[in-house]
Amino acid sequence: MVGEEQWGFLIEIAIRTILMYFIILIGLRLLGKRGVGQLSVFEMVVIISLGSAAGDPMFYKEIGLMVPLAIFAIIVGAYRLTTYLMAKSKRFDDLVEGKATYIIERGIFSVNEFRKETLAQDEFFSELRQQGVSHLGQVKTAILETSGCVSIFFFPDEEVQPGLPIMPKDFAKASKIVDLAGLYACSFCGKVHNINEEQKAECTNCKHDEWVKADDRPRIK
Repeated sequence: MVGEEQWGFLIEIAIRTILMYFIILIGLRLLGKRGVGQLSVFEMVVIISLGSAAGDPMFYKEIGLMVPLAIFAIIVGAYRLTTYLMAKSKRFDDLVEGKATYIIERGIFSVNEFRKETLAQDEFFSELRQQGVSHLGQVKTAILETSGCVSIFFFPDEEVQPGLPIMPKDFAKASKIVDLAGLYACSFCGKVHNINEEQKAECTNCKHDEWVKADDRPRIK
């Protein structure tokens, strides 16, 4: 039931686990007060490193507690040094944390910026829908922060423009040839064009040729 170990080692495991638990809490306290959703990639690496250092001493009796304590001190010290250098140098800060990226401006995808990111279009649309967006014409600016969160700034209701619908059923109707003349949004970048019936057209912004009927409804709050 306990393998090759003696029952007494279970007590030692419990003590080691409790000690490492409080050491992790202290380490996280030294890193600051930001929530998990606000952590950058750099800070996530630090936390994963702390977790890795804490794991083995919990159940390997041949590993003393001084080794993980030394590792913790080095990791926290390196973190403090890195954040100090980031505060002193904007270039170093951009190198470590990256830069916030303008993904949408005035209802249209910034195509070149979006291509640099690993965020898929479906994943990004899901983020927008969770914040009450049904089409891109409601969005004045969307910024992908260094933490991976998306900050959205909306047009006032009276300034909402025709835009690309991002509701799954509407977006699924994308077609290269439109049935009725009217305003259509490019399914790739969201730029709106006036297209005639049964006409094939190419987006002047991104050169793609699939279209979705543009939506101009204000955001539901």
